[in-house]
Amino acid sequence: MIDVLVVEDDPVAADAHRQYVERVPGFTVAGVVHSGGEAVRFCERRRVDLVLLDFYLPDTHGLAVCRALRAAGTAVDVLAVTSARDLAVVRAAVSAGVVQYLLKPFTFASLREKLERYAEFRAQATGAGEVSGQADVDRMLAALRTPDHHALPKGMSGPTLDAVTAALGDAPDGLSAAAVATVTGVSRVTARRYLEYLADNGLVRRRPHYGQVGRPEVRYQPVT
Repeated sequence: MIDVLVVEDDPVAADAHRQYVERVPGFTVAGVVHSGGEAVRFCERRRVDLVLLDFYLPDTHGLAVCRALRAAGTAVDVLAVTSARDLAVVRAAVSAGVVQYLLKPFTFASLREKLERYAEFRAQATGAGEVSGQADVDRMLAALRTPDHHALPKGMSGPTLDAVTAALGDAPDGLSAAAVATVTGVSRVTARRYLEYLADNGLVRRRPHYGQVGRPEVRYQPVT
């Protein structure tokens, strides 16, 4: 089994990530912590194979956690799960030894694919000895790369999902389907379909909003 430490400050997101990991065969959750300091101390106390690491933590940045783990000589791999899209952060993550980078919000299928790729890499890289040649090294590193496809339901597209996700990212208090339709330029029905997809995958919360009169409006709030 591959032991995973979940590092996420939001309790709801942390529990969702824990459940996601436990649904993937071959993986088990060694623990769940909510700060960078807790993550470093946990890895010093017991063996962990992979850290599922949020970058925006209450006490420090995820990159500082990566560096602290390396400085302590902890042999653990890091899968970043973060909303950080800045290219400088991505470059720094590679320099800090992050083996996988997954943008929030993400679906279970996306995380599962990352974990399965990581398991394939470990299966090839674990043990002593030497590689027979360059082809073996290329094969091992290629195992970490996710194919360029997304397992979306029929009729849904990645660019539209990205647009809806971006609209929600700019509205921490949530948006209605009508508001998302206005921002993205899609129809209200289409916006609601994408929002419901995100909600069903635990990436946004449905929240009733009570106005002056009539039935409450459903707003969709991003899970950070």
